[in-house]
Amino acid sequence: MRLYTRALREGRVSRADAEPAPCLEAHALLRPDLEDQQWLRPVPPAVALPKLLRTVEEDIALRRTQEARLAESFAPLMALDAERAAIPDAPMISILLGFQRINDAIGEAITASSEELLTIQPGGHRPAPLLASALPREQELLTRGCRMRTLYQHTSRHSPAVLGHYEQLDGDVQVRTLDEVTERLIMLDRTVAFIPANQDRTVALEIRHPALITYLATTFERLWRLATPMFPQDGSAEPTTGGVTTRQRTIATLLIEGHTDAVIAERLGMNIRTVRVHIAKLAATLGSDSRAQLGYLIGQSGLLAQDPAAVVGTE
Repeated sequence: MRLYTRALREGRVSRADAEPAPCLEAHALLRPDLEDQQWLRPVPPAVALPKLLRTVEEDIALRRTQEARLAESFAPLMALDAERAAIPDAPMISILLGFQRINDAIGEAITASSEELLTIQPGGHRPAPLLASALPREQELLTRGCRMRTLYQHTSRHSPAVLGHYEQLDGDVQVRTLDEVTERLIMLDRTVAFIPANQDRTVALEIRHPALITYLATTFERLWRLATPMFPQDGSAEPTTGGVTTRQRTIATLLIEGHTDAVIAERLGMNIRTVRVHIAKLAATLGSDSRAQLGYLIGQSGLLAQDPAAVVGTE
């Protein structure tokens, strides 16, 4: 501005003096002197200002065109985002910390359910106080007309506390057992599931992702078809084949795989003494004098080729 003011006063400025301010020529405030190219003459303000304003207006028009194009381009993206946001309000997988928070979340899901409760409970021992605390909540769910199916390990078949618990429930309740089951699972209406997230089960995942729910439900149904009915009891006998129970055949399979008594007990939800009693009975049935010989006789007997679904294991 100082240089342009000087040019207006003096009528011209040298090109050398104008070099530090190239914007004067760029904005057409100075123009070359036609008689001497070493000098620059000022363009009158009344002529320069309209040109500058027109440039600004053109720039504004360009920006508005860009604005309209951006809005048009983002319109379908915003619609897509609105559609996604409208589907779940909450995250599809949530982390629950602590027993109280886990139990509260499960309780809320049970209260909101209207169709079905599916559970998988690994391990053989179910403390009576724990079962008693769950009884009112489960009965309330059954009273609403919901269905309840539970998978246990075979060791629970002989638990008076478990049997007594289900005998107290009134409604559509079924319980089946397997030698081995997955980790704990609680699923409501096939819309929300709860699984442990650490070994001591003080952290859990609340899952609402449809694909994961479908996967867990399919796993449950496949295990359910393989399982042996426990409640209601159908009065059928619990046969053996060749004097070997299903439980002992399962233990034989794990022995052949090289597992120790402790590992077998943990996998089957039994105490180690019971495992050793079964191994002793298996050895007596096959005529084995040592553990090494027992493994050989199991392999030679064809025991593991028999259909495990044909019999029901016993303790």
